[in-house]
This record gives sequence, structure tokens and C-alpha cells, in this order.
Amino acid sequence: MTLIAPSILSADFGNLQRDVEMINNSAADWFHVDIMDGVFVPNISFGFPVMKAVQKHAKKPMDVHLMIADADKYVKTFKENGAQVLTVHYEACTHLHRTLQSIRAEGMKAGVAVNPHTSISLLENVIHDADLFLVMSVNPGFGGQKFIPNTYLKVRQLRRMLDETGSKALIEVDGGVDLTNFRQLAEAGADVLVAGNAVFGAKDPVQTIAELKS
Repeated sequence: MTLIAPSILSADFGNLQRDVEMINNSAADWFHVDIMDGVFVPNISFGFPVMKAVQKHAKKPMDVHLMIADADKYVKTFKENGAQVLTVHYEACTHLHRTLQSIRAEGMKAGVAVNPHTSISLLENVIHDADLFLVMSVNPGFGGQKFIPNTYLKVRQLRRMLDETGSKALIEVDGGVDLTNFRQLAEAGADVLVAGNAVFGAKDPVQTIAELKS
């Protein structure tokens, strides 16, 4: 069964508690929280105060995706603010093994994200160091972008690599996921689908989550 992780970045920040409770009461599995620093990606999202506000009401795990240049500094603080899964970017970590070890040492699941241009083969050396691999299906930094079709191939390659090495890590896909492509992504081997605009831009978000979950 595919896990669905609605992206808080697309929520209505004037009604954040309402949107968090909507996800609590839906078939969604995780809250996906995007953190951007304006350095690694050309945008700034939100920081710890908003995470704390989400944590206060969230009844499901927080899946935190760091699009930041210096993740190591903040690992402990993300744990304190409710992160249960913490994903860092392959492209942003100079000492990726060390970063993943420090995430696991704090009791969180460790994830590695790759940008659309990054080859899946580069993950070979950390295949047993991560609990989750996030394949970006848009260039990170902004919500509402168009899905990059090459993602299907990357997910299939990653699924093969995980199966061949015996890794139990999950494959997550983030960016432009909606009702037109979610089945193909699941068939390619995705375990977790992040949906932002597809959920929060829908007439009936709860119904849309249920459809993605099906």
C-alpha cells in the first residue's frame, strides 16, 4: 500500500490548524514538511515556529525534507520539533554518511533526496545508510511545478538497486504528483507519494487523498 504524504507547503497558512486537522482525519499517512533556506534552493519556506505549530496538532508522523545548505547544524533541533523522518539532499551534504548517522543517532529515520539531474547510481555507496530515498520529480524550491517524466525511469532504477542489495529503504517521490500519474509511480516502485497542490488545490482534499491512497 502506497503511503500518502500531503505537503504542508501548499496548505493555507491562515488556517494551518484546520488543514492539519483535515490531514489527521483523512487517509493520509504522513505530513510532508519542506524546509528551504534560500541558499540551496532559490526560495525560503518556513522554520521551527511553523513546525512547532504543526507538531502541536499533528497526529501522524512528520516527514521533513531539508532543502538547506548546512543540515548538520540543525539535526537535533529538527528532532525536538517533531521530525520523525529527516531527509537531506545528496547534493548539499559534503559528508553524507556522517549526516545520515547523526540523523539515526537522534532516533529519526534518515532519508536522502536527489534532484532531477542527479543519477540514481550515485546512491550506491549509501544504500544501507538510509531508510528512505526521495526522488525529486521537479526542481526543488517551488510548489506547483510540472512533473518530469524521466522520474518513472529513475524510480524503476532505484527499485532495482534496492531489491538487488536487499535494502528495505522506502522510495518517495515529490513534485507534481497528482491523480494523472500516481498509479504509474506506484507501479514503477514508489512507496511514498508527496502531494501538495493536488491535495490542497482540490475541491475535496479528503476525497483526493482517498483516491491517491487507492
